[in-house]
Amino acid sequence: MTVAWLYCRDETQTYSFGASKLTSEEARRIGKAISRIPEFLMQRQGFYPRGNGPRLRSDRPYHVALQDTYIRAHWDEIDALCRLNSLPLNATGEVIQSDGVWRVYEFTWQMDAILFWDRFEGRWLRGTEFHYPERPANLPSLKPLENWPKFNPRDTR
Repeated sequence: MTVAWLYCRDETQTYSFGASKLTSEEARRIGKAISRIPEFLMQRQGFYPRGNGPRLRSDRPYHVALQDTYIRAHWDEIDALCRLNSLPLNATGEVIQSDGVWRVYEFTWQMDAILFWDRFEGRWLRGTEFHYPERPANLPSLKPLENWPKFNPRDTR
């Protein structure tokens, strides 16, 4: 999720004309301060790392499963939204057979996984079982796609 854009002048520019610009060191310090705001560091309650799973990687501990039929019907929209919002779309290759076929995606950051889970109606994974945490009240929404057709359930019949 992009929180802020910080612009600075090049190291080769000794003077800036017009509006004053930050040096790269000042921009780096401001960016570091923004990233340390407590709300951004806070872990969301109820959304735990997967723990143990057949394809668990320690650097990507958060796993979300999407139903295979949903993925096939909405792949273009899923791919476009993830690119627009800078959400990584890393499939583990794991398939879960439980009330249908589910495909698993892994995430490094908890907030990326929560946004993906919320937007695409996925299932949160703890171990090998689905976990149903409550949606946080202050969860931001993803940037919407411009000129994208709205989903109509009648079109699936």
